[in-house]
Order: sequence, then C-alpha cells, then structure tokens
Amino acid sequence: MPSSALITRFAPSPTGHLHKGHAYSALKASQLARESGGRFLLRIEDIDDTRCRPENTPQIFEDLTWLGLSWERPVRTQSEHLEDFHAAARTLTEAGWLYPCFCTRKDILREIESTAPPRHGNDGPLYPGTCRQLSGDERSTRIAEGGGHAMRVDINKALEHLGGAPSWLDAIKGPQSGRPETLGDAVIVRKDIGTSYHIAVVHDDALQGITDIVRGVDLFDSTHIHRVLQELLGYPEPTYHHHELLTDEAGERLAKRNQSLTLKSLRENGVPPEEIRASFES
Repeated sequence: MPSSALITRFAPSPTGHLHKGHAYSALKASQLARESGGRFLLRIEDIDDTRCRPENTPQIFEDLTWLGLSWERPVRTQSEHLEDFHAAARTLTEAGWLYPCFCTRKDILREIESTAPPRHGNDGPLYPGTCRQLSGDERSTRIAEGGGHAMRVDINKALEHLGGAPSWLDAIKGPQSGRPETLGDAVIVRKDIGTSYHIAVVHDDALQGITDIVRGVDLFDSTHIHRVLQELLGYPEPTYHHHELLTDEAGERLAKRNQSLTLKSLRENGVPPEEIRASFES
C-alpha cells in the first residue's frame, strides 16, 4: 500500500435503517480510500444494547452492497470486544484521569440549580464536579457498597498533564483548536453499559489504523474529547472530515425515524443506487 494511502471507515450503529445521510458518509469515506489506493473498513458500533438491535445489522450490509460499496472482512462488531474498551478505561483510571461519578440525573440537576451561576457548555449546563471532590476512601467505600457509577474524565487534570488542549486538522473546516472544557468532565464509561461511544470509537480507530474519519458535523463537538483521549492513551491523531448534515424537503435533518427516506424504502420504491450516488455529486 503506498505511503499516501488512507484507511477510512464507516461505523453505523444498528438502531434502525440507514438513510441518505449515512449513504453520503459511507460513499465519501470509500471514495477517499479508493482514490488514495487505501482501504475502506466497515465497523458495527453496537455497544448500546438499550438501542441497538442485532437484526438491523444484515440490513446495513444489504443497503451498502446495494449502493455498490465493498469492504474488508471480517467486520469488527464492537459488542464482541467489550473487554478492549474496559481495558482502555482501566488504563485511564489507573493513571488518575477518570473518577467515579455516583450522581443520578436528579442529583446533577439539583446541584446545577443550586450553583450560581452554573457553568455552561455547548449543550447546556455542565456537570458541576460533585463527585470529583470525593476522597479516595469515600469512592472506595461507595463502590464496595455496590454504588452504581459512571466514570468521568477529570478534564482539568487531563489538560494540565497534556500541557493544554490538543488541536486537530479538519480537512473540511481547517485547523481546529481543542476546547474540551466546553464539554466539562464528560462521561467516558457509562453506568448502564460499562463503556461509551467515546472510549470505544477512539480505541477502535487506533486499533484499525484509521487515518481519516468521515462523519457528520453533529459529532464535531465529540472530537474535543476524542483528541484528549487519544493523547492520554498514546493513540495516533487521525484527520477528520466533518461534513454538513443532509436535510429533507422541509429542511429537517435526516433521521432513522423517517422511514420514507431510508435506503431500504428508496430501494423498494424503485430508486436506483446510481440516482443516490449522483445526487451527492450535483
């Protein structure tokens, strides 16, 4: 493989049928790899067993094949590799970058309401750091007593260790300065599933040697945290391609709940894949 070759991936979650927005990301990722003489991978991100349904995975394969895409086998399915993500989280925890958070949503809301003024990020009030203040003994006691907990990143401690926020290159939006503090002490290990999208995606991108990540701008803010995790874990920095989201005729972003615009529905109504691909080139 030439030194300039790229390794890209399309990584859907089987929570429903793919739509044209997914097709756009997959086709762009495949095109990048093909034009560079590189590799295009498919990954199934199904760690959230509360939303993902294994019966949706064969439909993903069928939709992408219909679009004319091909990918390497075997396909990595994240639910089959949970211990990988647990190990990465242990590495972060043992280094002191993560701490257990025992707060419920009600606890967090009550604490935010009592803070004047609360800190705000891109998505509203930030977690006020309640459990960050617990001593090591308090944490150990609560865990020993069976206290359910998530694991949050101590973002101030992490940035102090790194000497500042990591930057990155977005091939569409240009050089970016990291601002992970706008997300606060983000949850890195969820209480309910024992991992999270953040830790799983950065681990697998590093494991699979992904050089370029094509995804929607709705995930742009997550990159601030992903770059911190990559630096803390010693993972390489990929190039990002955050594209605008596709919308329907009413200007609403495409969503899996809109069945009329799924690839399955379009195919069953006689829309040829060539028409889908051509619509992205106009």
